Amino acid sequence: MKRREFSKQLLQTVSSYALFQSLWTTQALARSIQPLTDHWAIQLHEYCQDLRKQSLTPLEWQQKLAELYETIPLDELLRFIDFDRLSQGFQYPDLGVNTKMVRFPTLSGLPTRTAFVKKIFGMKKDRAIIPHGHSNMASAHLILKGDLHVRHYEKIRQERNHLIVKPTLDTTLSPGGHTSISDEKDNVHWFIAQSATAFTFDVIMLDLDQKAYDIHNLDIKASQSLGDGSLRAPILEVQTALKKYGKESHH
Repeated sequence: MKRREFSKQLLQTVSSYALFQSLWTTQALARSIQPLTDHWAIQLHEYCQDLRKQSLTPLEWQQKLAELYETIPLDELLRFIDFDRLSQGFQYPDLGVNTKMVRFPTLSGLPTRTAFVKKIFGMKKDRAIIPHGHSNMASAHLILKGDLHVRHYEKIRQERNHLIVKPTLDTTLSPGGHTSISDEKDNVHWFIAQSATAFTFDVIMLDLDQKAYDIHNLDIKASQSLGDGSLRAPILEVQTALKKYGKESHH
């Protein structure tokens, strides 16, 4: 009896293992096929739709996009947006950055008009996406090429001609690195190119909560320390801000 029970248990174990192997192989095959419905661009569109419908909070949207960006092979994204064509003959301004709209290729399940604005931002060494904050807007930024000195600040409150902000991030990001901003987290940002050229891929959500978006350019260098880690930064007109921050001076 013991021998028969042992044989029976052994057979069950072998059968279970065979079933497990079969399931694992099937799942691995499914993953390798990568159905179009699982494409990252469709997931990105759905996350942005969810933010627009308020089924995702801005902070949840930032977290979802960070997770998604961690899964996208950079080479695949560059091919998908046809970065070589977009960057060919790119006009680099002497102050600040230039942009080009991105068009996704036709993909089953992805509308031609996505729920978000998509652009590349390009700049020469020492040029900047000047320090600025937003209202009623969220955006995510993936480094495509080059190195960028990135600073983020949390908006505490707004006064008539100032924003009260607190520094939250000061780092250098290389291709594949990413950040995001929203009214809920890291509302103010500032990018400076540290390589000969640098590019970001930006996903931008405007007019959230059915309110018009706004941009506040800040004079971070002239800000007043409030003694608790926060800064009182003057709000600047865009041309004034570009003259001061669009090109980093090393003198």
